[in-house]
Amino acid sequence: MARAAGVSPSTVSRALAPDGTVSGSTRERVRAAADRLGYQPNRAAQGLITGRTGHLGVIVPDLLNPFFADICKGVQARARGLGHAVFISDSERDEGLELDAIRTLGPEVDGIVLCAPHLSSEELATLDQLTMKPIVLLHRKEPGFASVTADMVEGMTDALTHLHALGHRRIAYVGGPRSTWTAQERAAGIEAMAASGKVEIIHVGSVAPHFDGGITGAADVVLASGATAVVAFNDIVAFGLISRLTARGVRVPDQMSVVGCDDIALSGMAAPPLTTVHVPKAHAARAAVDLLFRILGTPAGEGAKPQQRVLPTHLVVRGSTAVIEQR
Repeated sequence: MARAAGVSPSTVSRALAPDGTVSGSTRERVRAAADRLGYQPNRAAQGLITGRTGHLGVIVPDLLNPFFADICKGVQARARGLGHAVFISDSERDEGLELDAIRTLGPEVDGIVLCAPHLSSEELATLDQLTMKPIVLLHRKEPGFASVTADMVEGMTDALTHLHALGHRRIAYVGGPRSTWTAQERAAGIEAMAASGKVEIIHVGSVAPHFDGGITGAADVVLASGATAVVAFNDIVAFGLISRLTARGVRVPDQMSVVGCDDIALSGMAAPPLTTVHVPKAHAARAAVDLLFRILGTPAGEGAKPQQRVLPTHLVVRGSTAVIEQR
């Protein structure tokens, strides 16, 4: 390999390593030679030398939710481009399973992307004792951790501003599990707009972040409240609301406007297509992997303050919202 590329064996090793220090032209020459020769690096042997596994872990709370499936695809795509494979674990929104996943993945990976964790702040603070591998939080902000989040206060404000512009003044909000950081951030955006006095917010309560959460009781409470529009915790709950409203003979958006959150792919395929807050899933996943690699490339002891990135959101207006119908 070294002879084919015209470099030394040590240069070959550095050129094939994700964080190896060689010039761009040298790296390209070595990789071209590797392609010609059909060379595949021995990860086990590399691991003995570098202490790296060549793997990353990603832990999500619910793979049945397309939002988290998109996160996994984004992490995998970015990690693959950096020469790493990905182990995926679904914690099923269970704190015990989340801890088990961290404990199990720790020895097998170089670092972990922990997405929307349900662990308490106190439990997160003990993770250094559980695994010596770096952890980046995705869609959760916590002191002492590098993290990537989306500006949900901005997103919810945009959603309510849009409904206000359509003439809606009494708006229901169907929230998610109160204990989660994501639910708290979205509720903060709702409260910020309510404090402006422009709209009256009817808090329907917290529901499971699933389709059934929108069907079971929530839609009936929305109708009884006299609201003309409803904002749902996420797109899946919004689909449940629309299903129940339709079954009750309520036309969306003519008689009730509905807004979701996340902008999963199914939102554009629904009937009607769902107006929703776009959360940058792929961008956030890439950013989390990049933060993880930045930590991995930092020599031990150089403890800079963990970077916390906040990505912008925006409202995608589709067919589930309309000007309020005169009654």
